[in-house]
Formats: sequence, C-alpha cells, structure tokens
Amino acid sequence: MSAWRKRLATAGLSVALVAGGIWVLNRLDEAPLPHAERVTTTASLDIARGRYLARAGNCLACHTRQGGVAFAGGRGIETPFGVIYAPNLTPDRETGIGAWSASEFWRALHNGRSRDGRLLSPAFPYPSYTRVTREDSDAIFAFLQSLPPVVQPSVPSRMRFPFNTQAALAVWRALYFRPGVFEPVPSRSAEWNRGAYLVQGLGHCAACHSPRNAMGAVSTDGRLSGGMAAGWYAPALNTSNEGGVAEWPRQDVVMLLGAGRSPRAAVSGPMAEVVYHSLQYLSDADLQAMADYLQALPPTDKVAAPRRPPSPASMQRGRATYERQCVQCHGGEGQGDPEAFPPLAGNRAVMLENPVNLVHMVLRGGYLPATGGNPQPHGMPPFLQRLSDAEVADVLSYIRNAWGNAASRVDTIDVHRAREGRDS
Repeated sequence: MSAWRKRLATAGLSVALVAGGIWVLNRLDEAPLPHAERVTTTASLDIARGRYLARAGNCLACHTRQGGVAFAGGRGIETPFGVIYAPNLTPDRETGIGAWSASEFWRALHNGRSRDGRLLSPAFPYPSYTRVTREDSDAIFAFLQSLPPVVQPSVPSRMRFPFNTQAALAVWRALYFRPGVFEPVPSRSAEWNRGAYLVQGLGHCAACHSPRNAMGAVSTDGRLSGGMAAGWYAPALNTSNEGGVAEWPRQDVVMLLGAGRSPRAAVSGPMAEVVYHSLQYLSDADLQAMADYLQALPPTDKVAAPRRPPSPASMQRGRATYERQCVQCHGGEGQGDPEAFPPLAGNRAVMLENPVNLVHMVLRGGYLPATGGNPQPHGMPPFLQRLSDAEVADVLSYIRNAWGNAASRVDTIDVHRAREGRDS
C-alpha cells in the first residue's frame, strides 16, 4: 500500500473513532424508551406538586412570549450564537407536547434529547435539569398535561452556522455535558441538601451566575462565580463583595429570594423576573433551604482589575447631573430612603467591577418585582432619552466614587454597548 493510502486510511480510522466516541458520549446514561408506554394520564399524579415544581424551575418565564398564553412558547432566547425560541409546552398534540410520554419528557430534562431524537440546545438548561429526579419530572409533566392545549407552532430558531446543526451540538455535548443525578451529601443536613438540589437542579442558578467559555459552556471550576446573562452581570454568589450572602442574617437572605427586597439588597433586571415568576411562590422551607446552601458556599476571593479612577472634571460633571436627576430620591449623601429607594453609598451593587447593571438601570429604569412580600415596589424611571452617553458615564462615575465609594470609572463606550444591547 502506498504511503498516501496509508495516511488516508489512518485519517479515515481516526475520523471514525472520533465520531464513534462522540456518539457514545451522547448516549451516556440514556436508557431505551419503553415500547408500550402510553401518554401518561394525570388522574393519579400530583398536579399541584408539578405546578409548584414548574414554578421552582421558572418554566413559565422562558416558555411564554410577551402577551402570549402561558407555557405556549414563542419567546426568543438570546444567546451569543443566535436566537432560539422556546417551544410550546401545552398538551396540543400537533404543536405542543400532547403526544409525548412521561419517559420522553424525562429524557428531555435528563439527557437533553427531544421526542424525535434530536439533540436539544443547551439554551434549554438540561445541564442543570439533568439533576432533577424522575419523580419530580413526572409531576411537572402531569401538570403540563393538565393545561388547556394551545395551537401554537414552534418558531424556527435563528442560530448561526454551525451552531444550528446537530453535528455541532453532538460535539458540544461530548465535550461539556454529562447526564447525572443529584447526589445528597451525607455529611450535610437535609435542609442543605434540599437547597443544593434546588440551586443546582430546578433553579439552574449556575446558568446565569457562572462564567462561560467561548463555546458557551458553564465553567465547572468557576460555578456560581459570576457571569453574563441577557446583557446583565449576574454577580458571584460565593464572593462577599458581589452577591455572596454568607455573612447575612438568614432571614435577610430568605426575604431577598422571596420578596425581591431585603434590608441589605434588592433585585433588578433578569433576577427580578426570576423572583416574580418563580421564587416568590416557593415555600418558606424551600427558601430557607436555598439560603442554607448559598450561605455555606466556599468563599472565593476574585482578583479585581486595577481601579481606573475618574478625572476631577468627570466627577464635577457627574455631581451636577446627580443633583439635577437623582438627589430627590437617593439623597445628597447617597443615603437613599429605607422604605423606598436603595442607598448608593456603600452599596456593593454600585461598586461591581462590571458596571453594566448600573448602566442598564439608568437607561431603562430600575424596577423591583411586585411580590407578596413587597406588593407595591418603588421604581426608577428610565433616562434613555434624557441623558447622553457621556452624561450617564459621568453620573455613574461620580456615584461609584462619592461618599466613600471607590470603583473604576464608567466610560462612554460602556454606556454605548448597553444602549445597543451588547455585553460589556
């Protein structure tokens, strides 16, 4: 055999071995579907429990388009690789999941594979949902099957090549996804384990609060150490100067999760939506469990970039804008109003290294969710049309460096990126 034929044969064998390895990795922990299983009836299943678990998983938020029918799909989910549209979860047999079985639904959550065998995009957070138990999956499925069927065909996704191909998904999964189950830690309390199950599984907190690599995979060694989500920065939950709550009184953590506001912080942006659609409906016991888990996270010290202070001229301009636009609510010393408006002095959210959240709040307004624990929240109006990029940059630079605050300046390019909807 000639040398080139040997090389060709070796290359072909290598390709075959790689393809076989990818196929095997994409079939890990995937049992054959029962041949005789019918679409599960809901008569004997706990639909109320499934409704609660669907709330815990925040399924409504993604699977309901603005102004649309609940769970009928159609909402576009922005990713760095394009837009993917959430499908219809109502029991319509043609356009929803009415023809699905409980095992097929479980396979979607646990293995990330659709009823027809297609690999699902990890925009559907099955890397977290794989930890959901079969019992909880069946309850959620029973609840979804109890909904009125809605005819709403799926919207084709707009993902860029090659991310819109099954081959690319197969390679991604072979590299970054392994199906698993939640394994309780025997040395931990039942409350901690329940909190871990909710945070790691149904709550899929790591999907937002963790950094991702260039291929969009959550960093396993940086889990919960902060990440970008929908153009906002989801702060690190294991760092005291970002979103960590290890030193908080337990009830303040529970209040923040369930009401969206506590004496120490308030939620905004995408997290406000999570509280509104999901967390406010959880039981006190589950909120306590999540708080227990979050407070026990091993602390991590993040290395901050060198501070870039604003110029004296920028501080002067920013102070003038603050006195015109902000002082009425937030006070002359950034002290805020305990009953209505958060303090800016000493506020760790104000001094995050990434200022994108502040820019979004100034441009588009800051709104807390209306919850049972905070039914009439105060909000901040948008200044999108009232302030220029330079004015926003100056006033935020001033706020981040007045009254004892010390953080890097905000540049006009930071404001421009947020105004244009691009991540900082």
